[in-house]
Amino acid sequence: MKALAGLSGIILLLLFAATVSAATTGSTTTVSNPQDAASSMYISSYDLDPQVFYPYETGTVTVHVTNPSNASVGLSTPDLIDPHIHILNQGAFSTMTMVGPGATADFPFIVTADPPDGTYLPLFTVSPNVQGGSSINGQIKIKVDSTDIRAGIATKPDNFAVSRTDTVNVSITNPRSGGITNVQIVPEGSGVDFSPSVAWIGNLNAQSSVQVPFRVTPNQQEPNLTFQVTFSNGDNKHTQVIVLPLNIGVDKTAAVPVINNIAVTTSGSSYQITGDVNNAGVTDAKSMILTVAAPAKAVEPYAQYSVGSLASDDFSSFQLTFTSSDLSSVPVVIQWKDVDGNSFSTTTNLDLRTISGSTSGTRTTSSAGSGTSGTAGAAAGGFAARGGGAPAGGGIFGLGGSSRSGGLTAFYPVIAGGIIVIVAIVLYMKRKWITAKLKKR
Repeated sequence: MKALAGLSGIILLLLFAATVSAATTGSTTTVSNPQDAASSMYISSYDLDPQVFYPYETGTVTVHVTNPSNASVGLSTPDLIDPHIHILNQGAFSTMTMVGPGATADFPFIVTADPPDGTYLPLFTVSPNVQGGSSINGQIKIKVDSTDIRAGIATKPDNFAVSRTDTVNVSITNPRSGGITNVQIVPEGSGVDFSPSVAWIGNLNAQSSVQVPFRVTPNQQEPNLTFQVTFSNGDNKHTQVIVLPLNIGVDKTAAVPVINNIAVTTSGSSYQITGDVNNAGVTDAKSMILTVAAPAKAVEPYAQYSVGSLASDDFSSFQLTFTSSDLSSVPVVIQWKDVDGNSFSTTTNLDLRTISGSTSGTRTTSSAGSGTSGTAGAAAGGFAARGGGAPAGGGIFGLGGSSRSGGLTAFYPVIAGGIIVIVAIVLYMKRKWITAKLKKR
């Protein structure tokens, strides 16, 4: 055994002598013996993955040792010494590592970091296989921090509505002093459509944040939405879940169509409603169309009336033609879309028997020259007769007829009564005049 050890030493010396005698290139330093070669080696750098450890998290610390000399040096028994840092792959360094002239050797340690939070300085040490050579030592800086990323909802509507698309912004902030990787957000919700279905962010540097918009369309009543945020710190996967209550309610910014200023006329066997539709909401109404629903039946020429775009606080006139055997309830259906293309609909039931300004609660109107009468009206409490005065097609004092002659017929009793009063006054005055004449005689 002693002879074998001696032979090994002779071989190493021969190798060293051959290396020294060889021509050197680059920035290597020329040395004359193994001890000088070993003493010239140094820790050139180190890498941490992750950059900052969570408590009890596993990561990799890679130490780089550089040989600047023109001779090869063998290194063995590398170690990291600190009570908070535990090496998991110590057996990977059981053999000697040869570092050639001008080369750098890497020593990757798989470690776990114990709490508490703080900055630890484990001592890295490695020994050269040279008799009388000194160990290569240096401190490595490892930070342990339990501070987590912050994920939440940055913007959302006050209320969601079924079949309406709204925007939800998910915010992710990294307050840590190290970056994170593989960041992505996955939205989840039964009966809810999301766009995008997965948001890939990638890397998020330290002390930075990002907001990701999602288009959310509920198709049914769902209590909650969730946004699953996943990311990696080194090779360690982390997950956070954001819960967003899906409040189904009235959109405070929606368009609000209101019908008013109603007038109704007859035309043959059909009726015609004219009026105004006003947008009393906050946002514009797009592609607005009006029509009637059962028991009324829409007929041409105005079975449907297209208003188009109706801005907030604006109004548009409309007209609809229909037939119906019951004017006690004529539903007018208003359909429109918002700026995102979501469809909306509302129905206003008009009681055409109760017209503002009519004493009898009904109104007989006619189209010019039609010669056909009919009963029509406008809804009470919010629907005023067009013009606010006499019924369309009728006469004064709320009286009207099916034609001009028919309208005058309604005044015959009034005219006759007036004539009788005038005759009575004349007779009374004549009698007083005659009586006065007789007294003078």
